[in-house]
Amino acid sequence: MSAERAERLASVAADEGLDALIVGDLVTPGDSIGPGATANLRWLTAFTGTSGLAVVGAQQRLFLTDFRYVERAEREVGDAFELRVVEQRLLTDLVKVLKGKIGFDDAHTSVQNLRKLEDGVGEGVDLLPAAGLVERLRRQKDADEQRAIAAAATLADEVYDWTLEQGLEGNTEREVTRRAEARMRELGAEPSFPTIVAGGPNGALPHAESSDRSIERGELVVFDMGAIVDGYCSDCTRTFAAGREPDGEAAEAYELVRQAQAKALEGIRAGVSGPDADSVARDLIGAAGHADHFGHGLGHGVGIEVHEAPRLGQRSEDILAEGDVVTVEPGVYLPGRFGIRIEDLVVVTADGYRNLSSLPKELRVVS
Repeated sequence: MSAERAERLASVAADEGLDALIVGDLVTPGDSIGPGATANLRWLTAFTGTSGLAVVGAQQRLFLTDFRYVERAEREVGDAFELRVVEQRLLTDLVKVLKGKIGFDDAHTSVQNLRKLEDGVGEGVDLLPAAGLVERLRRQKDADEQRAIAAAATLADEVYDWTLEQGLEGNTEREVTRRAEARMRELGAEPSFPTIVAGGPNGALPHAESSDRSIERGELVVFDMGAIVDGYCSDCTRTFAAGREPDGEAAEAYELVRQAQAKALEGIRAGVSGPDADSVARDLIGAAGHADHFGHGLGHGVGIEVHEAPRLGQRSEDILAEGDVVTVEPGVYLPGRFGIRIEDLVVVTADGYRNLSSLPKELRVVS
């Protein structure tokens, strides 16, 4: 897999007039690279350590790491790249192998590290900004990536069911969060982001943090959770009622969001623009008088990172393509009162989508 991805990336780099591309984290100040393998480096090489850089071009396939990660690199990166063990530091040794026109990810390179590169390269080396080349290839997920994301989604759904069996009413948000994340780890996964459990007025915060506030009877509870399986993320949100059915306005708002989410799913397919996908749900919510209560975009890509391209929103310039994996998550948030979000994770197909989220979306009352 690494060899095939390296070949594709080398071709893209050549199309951009580059002899090679540096792939890895160059954000951290100084010669320390990290923390953790960046998403681009992991996608390209499968390396999961905290010290590594790759150089990819038509004539180069180099992977640099230090002595701590030699065995890991041999196991994970394999023979798709020539392994170089640095004698000093990554950046210090990196500049010695650069030749010609070299692309670097200017979106993930610190000013300090760029200066080190510029000061260290020899004559005849041109450093050129080349952000987004790896992300361009990462967008469309292959069959193996889709299987990993689907497995993460299935596991998270199992955690939802188990956690809800333990109850919501009378528990603090943080207690529910701890149970869910502990159960996820028992099943062999890690959370793909800090789990959100937000009851009542806290649910009106789209990116709330679970607190020590107790969940009260009759409240709506926004529950947002994802898992990581084999390095790939999932993301799913459901909104539940604690103890009893909510009052009329909250119930009406829930049904509005449910209908908007269902309608938005109908509009997902290759060739649809990010703004057009977003408008399907936004127009329905706006027509019901809640235009000011849906402040975020309809969705985002999910893969090695839980937020990546493409984006579904009014300012997006993306066009959905077959193999994209995206969330579809409209919401309504009434400040100081309640919030509602329903989110599925789907694979974009030529004529529609494949839903990776299995939880029902009718309002569920949980004791």
